[in-house]
Amino acid sequence: MTTLTLIGKPDCHLCDVAREVVDQVLADLPDDVADHVEVREASIQDDPALYDLWWEKIPVVLIDDRLHGHWRIAPERLSAALTEAADTRA
Repeated sequence: MTTLTLIGKPDCHLCDVAREVVDQVLADLPDDVADHVEVREASIQDDPALYDLWWEKIPVVLIDDRLHGHWRIAPERLSAALTEAADTRA
């Protein structure tokens, strides 16, 4: 299972856009890849440690707890990273 974590906060326009990108990328992935991606969301408002790490970079996308990107998420790059993560688990 690949874990994608989206870190943001409420009322964040870029966070909303990142969520849409994540949703679209997952919808476009082959089922055998998308079915093995667990999406988690976390808010910097709810977790002081996340706030300290990421407050100036949200939205942040982590794949298996490693930084994938922040601010603007490129759909093609995210798709490739999730496919690669699935390939390494196979």
